[in-house]
Amino acid sequence: MNVLFITADQWRGDCLSALGHPCVRTPNLDRLGEQGVTFTAHYCQASPCGPSRASLHTGLYMMNHRSVNNGTPLDRRHVNWAQLLRGAGWDPVLFGYSDTSADPRDYPPDHVALKTYEGILPGLRSLAHVNLGDARAWAEFLAGHGYPIPSPPEQLYRSKSTGVEWEDGGAAPLPLAIRAEHHDTHFVTDRAIAFIRETTHKPWCVHLSLLRPHPPWLAPAPYNAMYSPDTLPGYVRAETAAAEAATHPWLAAALATPALRAPTRAGVLARLQASYYGLMTEVDDNLGRLFGALRDAGQWDDTLVIFTSDHGEQMGDHHLLGKSGYFDEAFHVPLIIRDPHATRRHGSRVTRFTEHVDLMPTLLNRLSLEMLAHCDGRSLQPFLESTVEPAGWRDAAYWEYDFRDAPADSAFARFKLPLDACSLSVIRDNAFKYVHFAGLPPLLFDLTRDPAQLDNRAIDADYTATALEYSQRLLSLRMRNADRSMTHLYLGRDGVRRRV
Repeated sequence: MNVLFITADQWRGDCLSALGHPCVRTPNLDRLGEQGVTFTAHYCQASPCGPSRASLHTGLYMMNHRSVNNGTPLDRRHVNWAQLLRGAGWDPVLFGYSDTSADPRDYPPDHVALKTYEGILPGLRSLAHVNLGDARAWAEFLAGHGYPIPSPPEQLYRSKSTGVEWEDGGAAPLPLAIRAEHHDTHFVTDRAIAFIRETTHKPWCVHLSLLRPHPPWLAPAPYNAMYSPDTLPGYVRAETAAAEAATHPWLAAALATPALRAPTRAGVLARLQASYYGLMTEVDDNLGRLFGALRDAGQWDDTLVIFTSDHGEQMGDHHLLGKSGYFDEAFHVPLIIRDPHATRRHGSRVTRFTEHVDLMPTLLNRLSLEMLAHCDGRSLQPFLESTVEPAGWRDAAYWEYDFRDAPADSAFARFKLPLDACSLSVIRDNAFKYVHFAGLPPLLFDLTRDPAQLDNRAIDADYTATALEYSQRLLSLRMRNADRSMTHLYLGRDGVRRRV
């Protein structure tokens, strides 16, 4: 069986038309869900890209892999799914990027691998490396089609067409000055399609990592005008940013940081949102081409397909942009899995809490490879094969965020916290959400009465017992999942034994 592991960067979990989104159209992902299983309460474990992908690829919570920010090295001792598949005879290949920061102990100080946080995950063989920090492969392709190439070529991502912006009287947000068939999404997808068509002699494993709908939010035509900024859904937030900021010091600092606050000028946020949705539909169209190529090659019914995102996007909710903090919009992401050999659950939806750390165990389980006892996640295979839920499944989602590397213009410096106190952990079930800060006061949201998460009940005496309960649950979760790389082993006269 083949493996097609797809990530689209910064895709919110509510942005699938099959899940009832009022605007965005994703017909190909909708069909994938009809032929697979959609996990509607799936959460990433960290943000931004690097920490989240470290959890996705290693099956470890950030508290264990400790690659806490873009640029924080991923310790070489943490094995990932690509290394394990390669060790089992597979040749996992990458189209796109993995945002893996190399372990500096593996290289001399001046090595090129130590000059970027956008390195390649060990175990993957890169066949088309394209990301925000390295557009050379895409630029070479564009040069062959007559486009002028700026210096540095990464400026291509911001090469906007000329004209009047929508909020200034234009008919639609201005398009990117690159045709859709030459856009980075199309370019990387084409490379993956070519590889799949050529690889017919053995099972393959492709990790397709698409940049979109990550900023810059400039969509090529026709996707720039696909969604009218006048007809977009509203925002989940307090009436004013000042009212939102009063909730907590962290949120006040975020809203005082230009890089994190949503635009306030009339029309600008709507234009960004329209472009964001357009980039999603562009990704969906390209996935439709990819899925069609699999069918044409006779490989669709022998390919395990996984689609997810590294993290979400605030897009104006709580007056924020980006993927910082603790709100669901930044951590709730889509997950669709199609196992062609497990058809019983096709078209179903799983509403139990699932996490990115579950994907590595799922891959190993499905490919009959040895499971790693120290993984923080569990295989999702039972949800793909049976209507009987696995025993002891989690009843809450968990994630973390580290803000030691806040933007240079941020208000976070006012906290004067030690670096290791600049972090938060979240436990969230269907009733409450508790946020614990290492150096700031906690938050508690009553999700039944306050699904928008606007009222902090941690300061409400009526909720003291609930806050204590959830803080204890969070502590227990962290204790149960503390690094177990060796704790399942025992050395004795008979050598190494494994504890069960």
